[in-house]
Amino acid sequence: MELSMAEIVKTIVIGIVEGLTEWLPVSSTGHMILVDEFIKLNVSKSFMDMFLVVIQLGAILAVVAISFEKLNPFSGFKSKEEKRLTIELWKKVMVACVPAAVIGLIFNDYMEEHFMTTGVVAAMLILYGVLFIWVENYNRGRNPRINNLDFLDYKTAFIIGMFQVLALVPGTSRSGATILGGILFGASRLVAAEFTFFLAIPVMFGASALKIVKFGFNYTFEEVVILLIGMVTAFIVSVLSIKFLLRYIKNNDFKAFGWYRIALGIIVVLYLLLIGDPIN
Repeated sequence: MELSMAEIVKTIVIGIVEGLTEWLPVSSTGHMILVDEFIKLNVSKSFMDMFLVVIQLGAILAVVAISFEKLNPFSGFKSKEEKRLTIELWKKVMVACVPAAVIGLIFNDYMEEHFMTTGVVAAMLILYGVLFIWVENYNRGRNPRINNLDFLDYKTAFIIGMFQVLALVPGTSRSGATILGGILFGASRLVAAEFTFFLAIPVMFGASALKIVKFGFNYTFEEVVILLIGMVTAFIVSVLSIKFLLRYIKNNDFKAFGWYRIALGIIVVLYLLLIGDPIN
């Protein structure tokens, strides 16, 4: 393939969409479907499938960069107790990863084969949009029992991990499902969002590693450049996206994201009626 300026611009746009939608509870899959219809890279299908997963590494590195001190149990700036709490946090993340690791490995291929349709994506966008609005109404006037990440217990961490399994269904949004689970089981919006960010680190590294191994290591120079541009773009935009979300939820609820998901789901349905299912 020839790496033209047009291909670079397309890659940057895809990286921007990934960086924004990976962390906001709006479904990166739903957005990528629409983007892929209008912005097609001149690459093989196998490379594109791998690319859309591996550029998430850029988004994950944004979490690591922003929260490095909080995630580093060996920091010289931390007391002995703070280091212990950091190790405990990582243990909770590992516990929360178990459901997705087990169930995901068993059913991931089946879900991609049978549920990767525009109709399913649209339905999940709308369903979880309604759930966000319902959960916020349900929690109105109720005080969360977990207002600090240090007080998140292993049981709640595991339950949040179970909600992450729901993201196997395209259009659900991994961050959306886990944030909903955290809020429903007593975590504040901020705690639920932060734990969701940290939970993504091992999950996305594992998913990217699997895709890279499946694709192989025979990259052309142009493919390497596209991959790097996509990852760097996703990293930069993710930094901004994460900081925005953490500021936003201090004074706002998730209803706006719920209404956005419903609107996008309706757009995807209309798109489906007009052109058919672009995935199949």
